[in-house]
Amino acid sequence: MEPLLQLDGNIVSWLNQGIGRSLILDRAAYVLVSDYFVPLAMCFWTLALWFSGPNPLERQRNQRAVLAAAISLGLANLAILVLNQYLFRARPFTLYELSNLLYLPTDSSFPSNPAAIAFAMAAAVWLSNRRAALMLFGLAGLWGLVRIYSGLFYPSDVLAGGLIGVGVAYLVVMGMRRIEPVPTWVLAGARFLHLA
Repeated sequence: MEPLLQLDGNIVSWLNQGIGRSLILDRAAYVLVSDYFVPLAMCFWTLALWFSGPNPLERQRNQRAVLAAAISLGLANLAILVLNQYLFRARPFTLYELSNLLYLPTDSSFPSNPAAIAFAMAAAVWLSNRRAALMLFGLAGLWGLVRIYSGLFYPSDVLAGGLIGVGVAYLVVMGMRRIEPVPTWVLAGARFLHLA
């Protein structure tokens, strides 16, 4: 286990050396590492997906995907909250001399909450609309990478968070199929309120 933890630290240290070498890269990373840009981009993408579709059947399929993504996001966040009650891993910047582009969080780095919620959203959409999910997976991967680059997470934190998110999304999508017609009623209610 110790060699894997050392490899984790070496990867973070190596990536983090890029900070301060390129103003353009630093500015882009600063925008991407924030708690706002990627989550908002993902939300706007799913909002557009909610209203898109060439016909009512496709639109309803997209709306089911967005509903699953929203539920998956919440449950992945809850899963990380529960895990963090029992697992604690110090952030990389507390153990290594690293540059940082963001504030210094004090909660556990393992597993990564941003990776869990981003990959949960992407995977939930993937199970219904693979083309629309590609953008979400790209954003999720980029967010995880830039957070490693900034010294906020180890690669294994992001990998574990991503796996938790994908697992939660799979369970949510399968669960929604099992409790049918409840999702249909929710979408019918949204249409009645002119929200779909």
